[in-house]
Amino acid sequence: MIDVEPLLAGGTRGRSRAGEAEFPVPPLASAMPPGYVQLIRTLKGRIQYARVRASNAANRELLLLYYSMGFDLNCKLENEEWGTAIIDRASADLRAAFPEMGGLSPRNLRRMRVFYRAYQPAPKPCEIWPHAVAKLESPDWAGPVASLPWGHNVLLIEKVKDRATRAWYAAAAVEYGWNRSTLAGRIDDRFHERSGKAMTNFRKTLPSPQSELAQEATRDPYQFGFLSLTRPYLEREIERQLVSNVRELLLELGKGFAFVGSQVHLRVHDKDYYLDLLFYHVKLHCFVVIELKEGIFKPEHAGKLNFYLSAVDDLLRTPADNPTIGLLLCRKKRHFEVEYALRGVDRPMGVAEWQSGLTENLPESLKSSLPTIDEIEAELGAVESPRRRTRRRSVQ
Repeated sequence: MIDVEPLLAGGTRGRSRAGEAEFPVPPLASAMPPGYVQLIRTLKGRIQYARVRASNAANRELLLLYYSMGFDLNCKLENEEWGTAIIDRASADLRAAFPEMGGLSPRNLRRMRVFYRAYQPAPKPCEIWPHAVAKLESPDWAGPVASLPWGHNVLLIEKVKDRATRAWYAAAAVEYGWNRSTLAGRIDDRFHERSGKAMTNFRKTLPSPQSELAQEATRDPYQFGFLSLTRPYLEREIERQLVSNVRELLLELGKGFAFVGSQVHLRVHDKDYYLDLLFYHVKLHCFVVIELKEGIFKPEHAGKLNFYLSAVDDLLRTPADNPTIGLLLCRKKRHFEVEYALRGVDRPMGVAEWQSGLTENLPESLKSSLPTIDEIEAELGAVESPRRRTRRRSVQ
């Protein structure tokens, strides 16, 4: 006899891959009502949101645990003058009690103490821990620090000693979603000192708060250390390598930039023009034209970029878009020349420098002490010659 119950339920029955339970075989997606797709999208979003909240809550509890352990260790070492050997002993005992738990090494216990000391309030006599829990409600903990994994927090404490600068990087890591290696790189290239530093006319050409957001989206200088260039630099080669490394380029430009294309064609009347790089900024809701210059900034560069901005506004911009922004990247610039060039321009644009290698950031005194490529090759040749003479003698 045929079992009609599965048919009445809307499908046949089958076993799960684990073979432990039976589930109905789902009907075709095309047979679902019109609102089904939206229902699934809503349920997926709700599940993802709940998973993120659960992960954040677990991360916060872990940080609270480490903070409290750092508090206890610091009290014993500072106020009761216990020797530092207790950390090694405590690590061994804790790992024996919780063999399945990581993060209890002597090194990590010391980091917990440093973590507590980095965010403790003004020095006070040790309190009983339950009364100190309120310390975790300080602005440091209400903000991005509590949202970062332990590894990020360790990196911030070890590499950034200034508390305000550390808070800046913590907020940036949360906003941009930096992993630990990216965060380390941003600290090494002093990202906080470059953010929002390009010379612009945004305050005069853009309304608030878009002008402030646009300024924050700039850098000076831009670090393109991922480029492999040889002198003399060719602008088309620079552009080609930037496009080939678009992921690194977008990471340096910052959050919100979406790559549209390179050598974007514009037809103005009967003449063709090509934009070096074209982006769309999803937070500013506007196109961003980036022009690359290998040499020093010249006032006429601003005039050409102004022409491109006018063309993009007429040919590509839609009524939903804000005015197009221009960014000119050059190797060097003189402050007064940029200031004069931008003063009479009525379209939003900025000028910043770009760098491609580590040696460009070195002081001139150190640069001059580095050997040139010719000197290195000559030295290698001098080393190689005696070896060749030795080989000839051995053959003879």
